[in-house]
Amino acid sequence: MCGNERKEVLVKLKYDFDEVIDRSDTNSSKWDAEVLETMFGVSDVLPFWVADMDFRTAKPIVDAVVKRAEHGIYGYSKRTDTYFDAIIGWTKRRFGWDIKKEWIEYTPGVVPAINYIIQALCTPGDKVMIQQPVYYPFRRAIENNGCHVVDNMLRFNGEYYEIDFEDFEEKAKDPKVKLFILCSPHNPVSRVWTRDELERIGRICADNGVLVVADEIHNDLVYSGYQHIMFGSLGEEFALNSITCTAPSKTFNLAGMQSSNIIIADPKVMEKYRRVLERNSIGGQNPLSIVSLEAAYNEGEEWLEELLIYLEGNIELIHSYLGEHLPKAKMIAPQATYLGWIDLRKYEKDGDKLQHVISHDGKVALDGGTWFGAGGEGFVRINFACPRKLLEQGLSRLCRVVTELEMKNAYSDRLKDGIEQ
Repeated sequence: MCGNERKEVLVKLKYDFDEVIDRSDTNSSKWDAEVLETMFGVSDVLPFWVADMDFRTAKPIVDAVVKRAEHGIYGYSKRTDTYFDAIIGWTKRRFGWDIKKEWIEYTPGVVPAINYIIQALCTPGDKVMIQQPVYYPFRRAIENNGCHVVDNMLRFNGEYYEIDFEDFEEKAKDPKVKLFILCSPHNPVSRVWTRDELERIGRICADNGVLVVADEIHNDLVYSGYQHIMFGSLGEEFALNSITCTAPSKTFNLAGMQSSNIIIADPKVMEKYRRVLERNSIGGQNPLSIVSLEAAYNEGEEWLEELLIYLEGNIELIHSYLGEHLPKAKMIAPQATYLGWIDLRKYEKDGDKLQHVISHDGKVALDGGTWFGAGGEGFVRINFACPRKLLEQGLSRLCRVVTELEMKNAYSDRLKDGIEQ
């Protein structure tokens, strides 16, 4: 029995994260055969790709949504003080940051918000800095809005990823760089940035007129020994030179509710942002997303704490399973998120070939490392927010097919050597 399994027994988890829930016929993008066929060229795969969880959310959230649904009228809805108080209370309680109601705006997701932010604060031809390998919608948002990507590529030291600050500062000096999109915690490399790292980022950006857009959508999913620091909480100067994006979606498996909290302390920046929202007719909110957010932030903490215990057990399972069955593979130890970044370069460096073999021969759907840009070759991203029974099945398939690939590559190399000799 591993340490986290013992912990689960000791605390007697109230929620059953081992339950395998059938998600077929629920319009689930993650499990839909047509979507899988489009994304991976094959539909009969076990999905561990898109970032939602295969767990039922907290009962208080379900109860709140059911109660509101039973009302039977789903007309235009507004956000009241209870909505804002839930966000403010959660942010203060979990991260020690006092935010104000007037700093909070709504969009139907963090990715749309990033697009709107670029539209509000950049003009076509401007530059936006990111840190690859990174969540691929960042690049799309930049390029789709006529701007140019500047890459401050993260450096892998063999254990975890670091920021190349010399390169970061040099690129921030370019007057065409208007924004820096900070992924914190980082997706897919699962880094929780330290206070020193965040303050150094903040200082460089403030000194060079670069506004920080902090995507902190995974900020609640942080593991033992690490502490997430919200960028805006570092002080007034950095709060005024930043936009922070959060949501209950990753934390409580509410992505389909399409609700995010965009925190902007500078009223001038908020005014520009709201003009873009008005231009795109973004205003009203799904009534079920309102009550689900309030229930999540007011009553979901117990569920979250149990979830983190279970996910830490899943991390231990992946490490031990790879160590036994695929010893040359390595999952970068996650500090946060439920997304594992697995290094398979010692088996295959060609990312496209690796992706094809895993999905078509292994029947497992993982995000290919190349999806995340520079530095992703030979890596895959696995979503381990699922019952252990499913995770074990996926790991078994992955290890089998990569072992077979290694044997085929070795055989091809021997043939090649024989021909050349």
